[in-house]
Amino acid sequence: MTQLKNALFLAAQFLLPHHLVSRLAGLLADSTLSAVRKPLISLFAKHFNISLAEAQIEDPDDFGSFNDFFTRALKPEARPVDSAADTWVSPVDGEVSQFGPIENDRVIQAKKHNFSLTTLFGGDKEMARRYDGGSFMTLYLSPSDYHRIHMPKAAKLVKTTFVPGRLYSVNQLTAENVSGLFAKNERLVCEFESASGNFTMVLVGAMIVASIETTWAGVVAPVQKRIVQTDFTSIKPVAFEKGEEMGRFRLGSTVILTFQSNQVNFEKNIALNSKIKMGEAIGQNCNKK
Repeated sequence: MTQLKNALFLAAQFLLPHHLVSRLAGLLADSTLSAVRKPLISLFAKHFNISLAEAQIEDPDDFGSFNDFFTRALKPEARPVDSAADTWVSPVDGEVSQFGPIENDRVIQAKKHNFSLTTLFGGDKEMARRYDGGSFMTLYLSPSDYHRIHMPKAAKLVKTTFVPGRLYSVNQLTAENVSGLFAKNERLVCEFESASGNFTMVLVGAMIVASIETTWAGVVAPVQKRIVQTDFTSIKPVAFEKGEEMGRFRLGSTVILTFQSNQVNFEKNIALNSKIKMGEAIGQNCNKK
């Protein structure tokens, strides 16, 4: 039965009109009608066993829409941020689906699957070369996770690249069966400059993800489905402190972090499929000579 269910789910990934389904889901998620938002929130919270004890709004009836509930803010004390100067922290609540070295422009997706860093970055070969020989970490956000995205390090924004694409689901099943998944899905590549060097955060869209938002530009939804690159070095700086919110997913997805060579040593307790909370240390600065 499980095999049949998985086969049907995978078949749907190739047959369904990804963007249409996701946009329709987005309309429902944005609805402020009581007859829509209340049942959606109630069913979702019950199905995924979601507690609002950590949320700033604890009464589900006080959310204006399902998306307001899904992207709910937490109480400040709910996610303490590791303040040590040399640590890098998790930008999200999620699961460590993969991590390791970036070798010859290849990044591991899942067992037997990898993808091109250049393709992930929208074909930007120069940018990909800066991170070749470095390391990466892929963090999967399940529907039950907190869905705001924060900074792993104090940094300023260098540039963003919106890359149009498909909207496959990004759960473990599709990661293990859809080749080049993350380099095929719609995504926003954000490059930052920190005191410890440049790094990127790639916000990957997925099936039923109504949209990706950033704190500096709002909803990322280019009308033209083409690669759009924005250089922030020549305009008003966009700077963040470690742990500060930089964006959010309106329904679940994935964040891929990439680091340069000899930049980060991952924490010894980091393991595949381990759960992690926003603000917890994921690594430390390398001792560069």
